[in-house]
Amino acid sequence: MNAAADTASQGARNLITVRDLRITFDQHGKGLEVVKGVTFRIAPGKTVALVGESGAGKSVIGQSIIGILPKIAQITGGEILFADPRRDDVIDLARIDPESRSYRKIRGGRISIIFQEPMTSLSAFHTIGDQISEALFLHRDVARQEGLQLVVEMLELCGFPQPAEAVKRYPFELSGGLRQRAMIAMALVCHPALLIADEPTTALDVSVQAQILKLIKDLQKKLNMAVLMITHDLGVVANMADEVIVLFHGKIVESGSVEDIFTRPKHPYLKGLFGAVPHFDMKPGERLISPADLSQESAAQPKAAARGRRAKKPASKAGAAPRVLLEVRHLTKEFTARKGGFLSA
Repeated sequence: MNAAADTASQGARNLITVRDLRITFDQHGKGLEVVKGVTFRIAPGKTVALVGESGAGKSVIGQSIIGILPKIAQITGGEILFADPRRDDVIDLARIDPESRSYRKIRGGRISIIFQEPMTSLSAFHTIGDQISEALFLHRDVARQEGLQLVVEMLELCGFPQPAEAVKRYPFELSGGLRQRAMIAMALVCHPALLIADEPTTALDVSVQAQILKLIKDLQKKLNMAVLMITHDLGVVANMADEVIVLFHGKIVESGSVEDIFTRPKHPYLKGLFGAVPHFDMKPGERLISPADLSQESAAQPKAAARGRRAKKPASKAGAAPRVLLEVRHLTKEFTARKGGFLSA
């Protein structure tokens, strides 16, 4: 088997195959490599989580797959092989111009993305229905009336109350949770093979987060799509992912099934991440590890580091009463009622 055939067969087994991906930012004429030889795969219908702190390169990898890298960024090496189930061939997205017609057919049609802040991602000047239908009319040959009906059905699938009325509403008329549901509807209206979810619940409160994550999981099963979940939240990873990829300074430091990652972490950085999560058996005075302070050398023994971070109690003389930091005695607060006003007779 020749090299080209081998590449095709390798990509055909997976929806996305990323090999030795390298991305460089242009910083005042100097190249800064932010993604350093990343390799992973996404199987059809599975969820892969990219995990790491801010600046690890998670979002940049997602942007490179869908072709929306910022102008200062450039793919300088590697492959992004996309094996569309609707096609027989395998496409290397790293070799295609992001502004080309072939990439535009893929972006939004076969690969979609949702962002963490829906209010800045949605247009304030267009209704929800217009924005969702735009993607539909661009990628599918449907009449306007049929398209609007498909939009209503997708909003209903995304849990919108009164979806027929919702298509006429503007983003500022919706709550944060409904805006994110609208973003999900826009991303999924063309039934993509891959959904990239870039911190989809960061800007939402906890109860709405759970609803949105459940929605993504339910729609994944109904539409038989794969999900690339970009997050720093290990709780999200535990509930959503099949496989986990841990990034640190643009490199993959550990990867595996969600069970292996959570029960048998190996790399010091990953152990440090778990050490930064509160747990019920923490000892008095024990402080959490800060991942930002970890290095590959100092994180080798995260438990020892945690012990070293325990707050030291100041020495006190035997029998002496503990020093009081703040004491409030006999505090009284009064409000004076206004005798006159606009409503006075």
